[in-house]
Amino acid sequence: MKRTLLFAVSALLLLSASCSGSRSLLDSDKPLAVRMIESEMARHPSPATLDGIAPGKIKWNYTSGLELLAFIHAGDTYDRPDFYDYALRYYDTIVRPDASVITYVKEKYNLDHVCPGRPLFIIAERTGEARYTQVLDTLFSQLEGHPRNDDGGFWHKQVYPHQMWLDGLYMAEPFYAEYAVSKMGRSELFPSLKADIVRQFVLVAKHTYDPATGLYRHACDVAREQFWCDKTTGQTPHAWGRAMGWYAMAIVETLQYLGVDETTQPMVDILNHIYDVLPKFADPATGMWYQVLDQPGREGNYLEATGSIMFVYAMLKGVRLGYLPAGLQPEAMRLYERFVERFVRENEDGTISITDCCAVAGLGGASRRDGTFDYYISEPIIENDCKGVGPFIWASMEYDRARGK
Repeated sequence: MKRTLLFAVSALLLLSASCSGSRSLLDSDKPLAVRMIESEMARHPSPATLDGIAPGKIKWNYTSGLELLAFIHAGDTYDRPDFYDYALRYYDTIVRPDASVITYVKEKYNLDHVCPGRPLFIIAERTGEARYTQVLDTLFSQLEGHPRNDDGGFWHKQVYPHQMWLDGLYMAEPFYAEYAVSKMGRSELFPSLKADIVRQFVLVAKHTYDPATGLYRHACDVAREQFWCDKTTGQTPHAWGRAMGWYAMAIVETLQYLGVDETTQPMVDILNHIYDVLPKFADPATGMWYQVLDQPGREGNYLEATGSIMFVYAMLKGVRLGYLPAGLQPEAMRLYERFVERFVRENEDGTISITDCCAVAGLGGASRRDGTFDYYISEPIIENDCKGVGPFIWASMEYDRARGK
């Protein structure tokens, strides 16, 4: 009841008239998912240049993999085999005949490098090529040997010891779950694998939860050693919008493989808690969320597209799959409409763009990223970031499905 009332209040605040431009986008004869993919293919004739990668280079990149997986799903939904073919061009190039992957090094033990393997479940099945299956096995073997904290939580990267980032749950767990179910679902090992996947979500919640706000902060250094962490909690100073967006998406996309039962119920509880809390931090005028999530309205903070669309997508899909109450569907659909109104622009050439995307944000590293408010708002703001485009395609598909289209 509390959750429904909060979203109802938020929805009432959002009932301003839509501008004619965004209304025409929502009522377009062509699905917005399709328009976005066609726009991206026009901007990037080569899939290797997604995410601003220079022409002539190719990189095993989680952002490229995220967007291309959305392309494949939309291609299947809207009967556009050219979307799959576009994604296949990337993987056919980056996965060599001997099943080695250009720029991927297993021994770096980087969770980001697991995420781009997800499209290979589909590609391996459709092509029948052993090299793609071998890459899936390699990525799973990375998880088998991945460094962990004493409590079993994966390190975000080998070079980030003892750190758990909310981002990392999306990078690893949907892949981990799909591999476990598809390759080992009938194995006696499956229950322990399933429990391990759930444990990652529970541990990161434990390590990053901020009782003062009810939000989850970007990351935690379990060893309490990093310059950016609180020496008592190990946490970063703030809840970053996209980090929590990654976390919400990770829960929904992992549960779609594992299902809901006694083992996975803690993930469902965390997801429902997230959507209990989020309305308190939304912008009343638009319903969208800020770059620094726990500082709404603070001078210098801004409404950020990638985190906002991740929340909208996870909400729409979570409602459809029964992880969130069915009564939230109208609010989820309205929030999608407000996202289009606030962040999606139709260009003169007929393409569409997503505005106000944080290009990147992290912690530590050579640039000493400290997780402060000033740090997060200092990162570049760009358009059409893969981390927004992919979730927007999925959210658009969920919205169309909810409308029966």
